[in-house]
Amino acid sequence: MSHKISNKAELENFFCHSWNEINQWIDKEQSKLPQPLTSSVDVRESKTKFAPVDHNMYPAGFNNLCSKDLLHCADRFKEAFAEINPSAKRIGLLPESHTKNKFYLDHLYKLKSTIEMADTEVILFSPDTDLFKETGASKVQLESQSGHTLVIYQAAVRDGQFQSVDNEVTFNFDAIVLNNDQSNPLPVDWKTIKAPVLPTPFVGWYKRQKNLHFKWYKTIADKFAQNFGINPDLIQAHFSTVENVDFETKEGLEELGSEVDKLLSTLPSESKVFVKASQGTYGMGISVVGSGEEIKNMNRKVRNKMDTGKNNLKFTSILIQEGVETIVKYDDAPAEVTIYLINGRSSGGFMRTNPLKGTQSNLNAQGMIFQKLCLSDIKQDCDHKIKEAVYSVIARLSTLAAAYEMKELME
Repeated sequence: MSHKISNKAELENFFCHSWNEINQWIDKEQSKLPQPLTSSVDVRESKTKFAPVDHNMYPAGFNNLCSKDLLHCADRFKEAFAEINPSAKRIGLLPESHTKNKFYLDHLYKLKSTIEMADTEVILFSPDTDLFKETGASKVQLESQSGHTLVIYQAAVRDGQFQSVDNEVTFNFDAIVLNNDQSNPLPVDWKTIKAPVLPTPFVGWYKRQKNLHFKWYKTIADKFAQNFGINPDLIQAHFSTVENVDFETKEGLEELGSEVDKLLSTLPSESKVFVKASQGTYGMGISVVGSGEEIKNMNRKVRNKMDTGKNNLKFTSILIQEGVETIVKYDDAPAEVTIYLINGRSSGGFMRTNPLKGTQSNLNAQGMIFQKLCLSDIKQDCDHKIKEAVYSVIARLSTLAAAYEMKELME
């Protein structure tokens, strides 16, 4: 089948010269259903294509965005809050519970500050009682890697509202920003909570699956490509899925290995595939292999790594994804781009580099370094931001797919 846009150079040129038209198409598609408030999308660029390889609705790297992009994010937050409540002024921010991670606290400080720039007051709170056990107090004061002080207040639910256990602060939230991916579901009956919670708590990793996300991404990417006459292979990685795998007992490894070989047979020689836990976060539950035999002969150490993830979540559903070999480099180290989106709009980003890894490896691993990447300057007509324009569009398509995924999970 012939396409108007059949190779990567033509794709870059088209994205650059048709920036407004493309984004209007995505705007129109996004207007059909609610978008996740926050998203991050990992985008890989190879010699032949651009492809999203992961999508997260509760991102943890706002500290890696440039200051100009954070101003952009604040404007987007303001628009999003105005949509749900024009007078929203008091925002609750519910974080992850791994507060020993000081870099996560840097992120939390930046996220809180950015939301405050949207003319709001932000209070950090958590209903997770384990967070407060060590001190026995109804609040914890923490210091981030960069020396910022954060206070998280203990919350209880009464009459459909989060209320502070500490008498010195009153919540009365107009909206709640959830920054907890719920690999381990929080002890809250979310159906009773009256204030809007964004992104929705019903799509945490206890329920969400990468398999479903990439099914929806293929649908969206194919529709987008057909509309503009693009070869759809230029904007997506090939994938397949396998269910009922148990890395501990080796059950299903034979089938998984066969499916790996099947996908590899459709790719150029020397290709690798990423074998990913469908519910894995933080780069956990990922192996990169070049044959099905590597799966069938996995040693115990690797199987243990693939078996469980954050909060001991057992992995049984597996995504097999074409390994998009990155050509992006920073200081001679392989790199990939992560785009941050607020309410479905690309609002910032950074480069993840890893000098300890190769171009076909998982870069979200020990040794990774973050480099800021400003998106705010993208304009039409092929200025120096051409690559960023492509990354931005890919990320928006991935987030549109996430919106359909949310809708399906909540039905």
